[in-house]
Amino acid sequence: MSGTILASTTGRILRQLRHDRPTVALVLLMPVLLLTLIYYMFEHQEQTFHRVALIMLGIFPFIIMFLITSIAMLRERRSGTLERLFTTPVGKLDLLFGYGLAFGLAATVQGVVATGVAFWVLGLDTAGTMVWVILIAVANAVLGVSLGLLCSAFARTEFQAVQFLPLVATPQILLCGLFVPREQMAGWLEGISNVLPLTYSVEALMEVGANPDPTGTMWRDLGIVVGVVVVALALGAATLRRRTP
Repeated sequence: MSGTILASTTGRILRQLRHDRPTVALVLLMPVLLLTLIYYMFEHQEQTFHRVALIMLGIFPFIIMFLITSIAMLRERRSGTLERLFTTPVGKLDLLFGYGLAFGLAATVQGVVATGVAFWVLGLDTAGTMVWVILIAVANAVLGVSLGLLCSAFARTEFQAVQFLPLVATPQILLCGLFVPREQMAGWLEGISNVLPLTYSVEALMEVGANPDPTGTMWRDLGIVVGVVVVALALGAATLRRRTP
């Protein structure tokens, strides 16, 4: 992987993203709109709102980035763009990590906007500072990017790429501790939960919600999420095809 080629690839993807206004609107506005909906759903249940909104600040970026990147990579493959790129010095790792960096920057803006609205407009309150919430939200968004890129390698059409979303996201959302504390689940469900990366990002957010300073558990969970991102990007590079037949 070349630093120069990686930077060039990241710049190309950011330029494409900047000119795609519907995607920019989806990235920036959708989490805000959904958080506002949650605010009014729990308008008279303040503690429930604080808990659910905090967790959703991690889940919404994961879902949105998974969907966008899986479709974007599939389009590049189906259009023959990847085939042309691979005739140049661009390697698979350059491309996959370029996507990760580009959408990671987009996720940073998304995280700042969504978290700022949650804290300053909707009144979200946590023991820890919003800086840690933004950091975990961005890590979660990049997790969605990496898993979306990995799953796109196995899709032939955009419809198939979208079908991977419920397959990958739904079990993680159900078992991450949002609805039922993990320790109250059946043993085999808790075992499955322990190997799902979204579980650790949600646990990290709950640590921020309950503690004024970063805890060892938060750093451990964040490290696990980052490790999964790196592994998913590497696997995505290994399975990436130049073009969809």
